[in-house]
Amino acid sequence: MTSSDLRRLALSLLVAAACGGGGSSSKPPAPGGPNVVPISVTGTGCSASAYFNEPCVSVTVCVPGTSQCQVVNDVLLDTGSTGLRVFKQALSLPLAQVAAGGGTLGECIAYLDGASQWGPVVSADVVLGGEPAVTVPVHLVDATFATAPSACTGSQTDPTSAGYNAILGLNEWDLDCGEGCVTSATNGYYFACTGSSCAPSVAPATSQVRNPVAALPLDGNGIVVRLPAVPRGGAPSISGELVLGVGTRTNNAAPAGLTAFPLDPPGTTTPGELQTTIAGSTIPSFLDTGSNGIFFPATTAALTTCPSPDTSWFCPASPVTVSATNASTTGSPSAAVSFEIESIQALGRSSGVGNVGGPSVGPSSVDFGLPFFFGRDVYVVVEGRKSTLGTGPVVAY
Repeated sequence: MTSSDLRRLALSLLVAAACGGGGSSSKPPAPGGPNVVPISVTGTGCSASAYFNEPCVSVTVCVPGTSQCQVVNDVLLDTGSTGLRVFKQALSLPLAQVAAGGGTLGECIAYLDGASQWGPVVSADVVLGGEPAVTVPVHLVDATFATAPSACTGSQTDPTSAGYNAILGLNEWDLDCGEGCVTSATNGYYFACTGSSCAPSVAPATSQVRNPVAALPLDGNGIVVRLPAVPRGGAPSISGELVLGVGTRTNNAAPAGLTAFPLDPPGTTTPGELQTTIAGSTIPSFLDTGSNGIFFPATTAALTTCPSPDTSWFCPASPVTVSATNASTTGSPSAAVSFEIESIQALGRSSGVGNVGGPSVGPSSVDFGLPFFFGRDVYVVVEGRKSTLGTGPVVAY
């Protein structure tokens, strides 16, 4: 098990969305090339009641080896987790459950904001943009499946309360747990369920929820997230691109001038993390489109927290520019970085796009959420995969 999988979905602090179900049996168009998936932040493809800074994509899910498919819209793009997780209410396909210990493999995934998801692991063909279908284990989020373990008490139950139909986790890992779940039954992720009873279980690599990009034949070494800058005062919505592959085609070639940060691999004390020096302290950090703000220790008195009901957010009287330095855990390479924080209440709070943030929750860290990606091309290279930016795990911008 690696800490890279326990990312907080800060979006739950503002969610008040009503989500639609799946769509037709044909794939959505992929403008810009077969390896391009459109991203809409709080716009087309999100629900009508999209929450602030929600990055939405569409994913096609099929019964393996068939043309029986369904397009799932309002899928949260999350570079802080691994694998596709779909609420059962948004998917009507007859997908086979993955076996474990004479029963069915169940999974509990927990996030740093306290949310969790529970349900069986199923086998599905997943289609991203115009790429070929890949058959991977997928987490079907179903709070009624068997008896959830205590770690998943109070888990998310439906798309409306969660704020999205599914999560597409495309971080730097191939599997959502890895070797720890292959060898240890007390991994906290996987359970063998017979009837309503579930017990902790090992999960072979072939059964674990997988990053679907890592299964692609050509573009399987990583992703690029491309979003435009957002002006002061915010915007109703923005559009960008999720480009699959790093240096595998002309549209995902890394330009000169990027800083590539090698990340520590699984089995170390800081897997998948950077080190950020901010306000004189050096603390762990990570890049996470699944969080809808940048969350960090306040660096100035001007970063006051908002009055109720938004006490988890900053509400400065005027925009505040924050400076920091990011580095690999070895200290090299390192690079200065800056970002701006505006008052979420001044920007409208419930819907739209803007540069917002709040104080860290839990252990002191920097969660470089979605606003960090505005105006930057951010590259993520999957562990063990070669790229022009180095062998993963690597992030670059």
